[in-house]
Amino acid sequence: MYKKGAVILVLLNMLVIIGCFNIKGIAINRYASTEAFKLQLCGEEHEIEKTDFLGLLTEVTSGQRVLSVNIVERKSIIDLNEEDYHNLLKIVEAEAGGEDRKGKLLVANVVINRVKNEQFPDTVTDVIFQKEKGVSQFSPVSDGRFYRVTVSGETVEAVNAALSGEDVSKGALYFAARKSADSERMAWFDKHLTKLFTHGGHEFFL
Repeated sequence: MYKKGAVILVLLNMLVIIGCFNIKGIAINRYASTEAFKLQLCGEEHEIEKTDFLGLLTEVTSGQRVLSVNIVERKSIIDLNEEDYHNLLKIVEAEAGGEDRKGKLLVANVVINRVKNEQFPDTVTDVIFQKEKGVSQFSPVSDGRFYRVTVSGETVEAVNAALSGEDVSKGALYFAARKSADSERMAWFDKHLTKLFTHGGHEFFL
């Protein structure tokens, strides 16, 4: 009887040790605002995050959910819902999928700048789908690229950084890729707006 109990205890200890070494990683899906916390995992302290739809979901590869402690909320600099967040990811990917991190961050900054500016709609989704004289403000909406993109991890990171307050836009409210833009539209930009700088394939205006 005692031998059987000892064997069971040894097996349980082995399972715990194996479990620690077999956890391959933590899958993270970042969103706009998060709850940060620390976790004791196999004797080591890990700082990770857990949240609702505007945060991130953490999960070990075994499928077990990670528990949270020491919760500290971090808020987005603008109000947005789940639809706004996903639309922001898609427009940044569609406009700047071939750009570096700063190029993606800049596009997110411009959308956020518009939301905060009284001349433009009050939500991310309304800004993205805004039309002027029947023409979409963002070309990926009109040509359909917005609906076909696959959002990359770098885009998610850049959008989250923008929503957390990282801003390199110098207040820009407009951007355009001169090489592919409509000539009349670019003429309007040059006449009515102030060019701030160029980054990658885009020129940014105020």
